[in-house]
Amino acid sequence: MKKQTAVILGLLAVAWQGAFAAAPAAKPAAKSAARPSHQYTIEQFMATTTLRDASFSPGEDRVLFSSNESGIFNAFTLPVAGGASQPVTQSATDSTYAVAYFPKDERVLFTHDQGGNENNHLYVKGPDGTERDLTPGDKLKAAFQGFARDGASFFVSTNERDPRYFDLYRYDAASYERSLIFSNDGYDIGPISGDGRWIALGKAEGTANADIYLHDTRDKSTTLITKHEGSAQYQAESFDADAGWLYYLSNDGTEFSRVMRRSLSTGAVEEVERADWDVQFTRFSHNGKYRVTGVNEDGRTVIRMYEHATGKPVSLPRLPDGEIASVVISPSETKMLFYVNGDRSPSNMYLLTLGADTAVKRLTSSLSPEIDPDDLVEAEVVRFPSFDKTPIPNIFYKPQQATAQSKAPAIVWVHGGPGGQTRRGYNALIQYLVNHGYVVLGINNRGSSGYGRSFFMADDRKHGREPLWDCVEAKTYLASLPYVDSQRIGIVGGSYGGYMVLAAMAYKPDVFTAGVDLFGVANWVRTLESIPPYWEPIRKALYEEIGDPAKEKEMLRDISPLFAADKIRKPLMVLQGANDPRVIKPESDDIVAAVRKNGVPVDYIVFGDEGHGFTKKKNQIEGYGAMLKFLDTHLKGAPAAAAGGAR
Repeated sequence: MKKQTAVILGLLAVAWQGAFAAAPAAKPAAKSAARPSHQYTIEQFMATTTLRDASFSPGEDRVLFSSNESGIFNAFTLPVAGGASQPVTQSATDSTYAVAYFPKDERVLFTHDQGGNENNHLYVKGPDGTERDLTPGDKLKAAFQGFARDGASFFVSTNERDPRYFDLYRYDAASYERSLIFSNDGYDIGPISGDGRWIALGKAEGTANADIYLHDTRDKSTTLITKHEGSAQYQAESFDADAGWLYYLSNDGTEFSRVMRRSLSTGAVEEVERADWDVQFTRFSHNGKYRVTGVNEDGRTVIRMYEHATGKPVSLPRLPDGEIASVVISPSETKMLFYVNGDRSPSNMYLLTLGADTAVKRLTSSLSPEIDPDDLVEAEVVRFPSFDKTPIPNIFYKPQQATAQSKAPAIVWVHGGPGGQTRRGYNALIQYLVNHGYVVLGINNRGSSGYGRSFFMADDRKHGREPLWDCVEAKTYLASLPYVDSQRIGIVGGSYGGYMVLAAMAYKPDVFTAGVDLFGVANWVRTLESIPPYWEPIRKALYEEIGDPAKEKEMLRDISPLFAADKIRKPLMVLQGANDPRVIKPESDDIVAAVRKNGVPVDYIVFGDEGHGFTKKKNQIEGYGAMLKFLDTHLKGAPAAAAGGAR
């Protein structure tokens, strides 16, 4: 399984020291002379449309997808031949996401929670417009787990029986009658074979140690199939179309995850594919003609596509520049949808006719027409040696107007996780800040995913220390750049990144000039004691990563910024969703109250209709606009004497 704490707390991989040998800090590539850059408002940046998800209609003439063009996510359809999109759902209150068309008719599945509380239900909408909640009930969470290959049934997991665990049900696609096919007592539900016989299950045994179990619905047996020595991560990916093999990822004995497969009849295990980076996923088209693999190549996903029968790579035409993501092959295996996400271009949907000599066709236009892409900036991958010479990879953005004669303020941007990753690709908030003159360094501190197992595990039980010290060295690196004002460097982060902001302000109070915390952990004891019940299967891994609140309360207090809030002396901004089930609102309430006692400027914004992250444009406009105003006041406008040294 992937690092579970990254999923829990995130907004959002030869030995690693050998792979990235310690060397002088990598300076960003030389740029052409600064050009006048038009500055855009937050309203203009948020006028850009965010797209996600994709499902072909039964006739393969339309695609179902999710879009926030209305200001909040809803499900839409779009003609494959081109044309305007049409809404399927029109929620004005709850972010609603497309799931899939039914394989044989025009019904669609979609999902939403209630105000960001993450208790998603699964809904169906018929061609006549009627909607039905397929998973009714209070305080339950449900997830779609796929259609059977024949389309006559589909699978749904819910935690209605026991809030700690997700059971698996098979639904009749015509009547919606359901039957329980797996009663769970501590596993993560993985892929299900097309005939419904086999269920792959994951179990996290530690922060970087996870196994795969195989459940046979015929005889109800559950068998461990990845017995191993030491720590290794195994993650089930997909069954082939004939349910003869289970394909999975493993880093057992290696730094990076590779593709393996296991015969369901003989138990034989074979290596299928490896790369010089972590393989992120491998999946099959409906009838098994194609297999698509994604590789996390230095902060960007690179796609590989194969003819499954021969193993030969599929020759694709030149694709648009950017990260290729969310590849969906039509049931007939003649069409492929995918998104392209560039540094200066948000995700757009493209169509490719497989096996035909035709150009790639773009179906959407996401960037606001008021924004000139030439006013935005390309990201770069840079590395610097940290305090112990460990090379730290980063995604770097330099404003066009920053020069040695006109030095810019800078921000260390910290991702969520702990095991997340700052990646290349369009980020409206980062581009907004860069457009207004801020250098942004998106740090991948130790513990980040994508750079090998050793780097990934290097933060375990070291939070508030080594990963934070990497952020301090990031400030030192930024201060060394000739176009950065070394006295005006701040820190921004969300979720675990928000914790890093608070930790920096409390434990290294003289390093950063100001900080912005988006729903970050202030008190690890409370956060670990208040985890949602459905995180029970990963509780052991979470405690191994950070600490056990029943046994290590004092240690957790020592790394919790709330208990060192009297040391915070620099301006702080906090943003929080009232319905956040991961980092609950009292985390932000308490740190704000404690810092205000110091007489320190604190801006605090709470959104009553958001959870762990802000999905509604009106809230993004308010929150991110206020963030820029805060940074302009306390970072860009800070007198040089107000900032401390590098350490």
